[in-house]
Amino acid sequence: MSSNDELTVPQDDLAAAWQRTLPERLHGGDKAEIMADEADPSTLRVHIKTAGHQMLEFDFAVQYVDSREIDIQLTDVEKDGQTVDERTDIMQDLIADYRRHLHETAQALHHYTHS
Repeated sequence: MSSNDELTVPQDDLAAAWQRTLPERLHGGDKAEIMADEADPSTLRVHIKTAGHQMLEFDFAVQYVDSREIDIQLTDVEKDGQTVDERTDIMQDLIADYRRHLHETAQALHHYTHS
């Protein structure tokens, strides 16, 4: 038995599974778009648009470290198309909330990613 616990799910299939699963975990009205990272087969690009008048958009890179563990990097936050300072308490709370939803999604897909 191999000690490698590498992700073996095709990236496009994984992106589709995330596209089905993540929106169920977001707040009502928030929208998510998941794309395969063309440069890295173990990474997904996640774009989340918040509901309501905030007009906030968050971009994350979700990389599978192995078949179960993910590493999440925030790559951009925009409001109305302009980059915003993500260091404010309000933004940090939102980012933490979305990171939790991303971890929940990865957990929900364990059956799929961990063979």
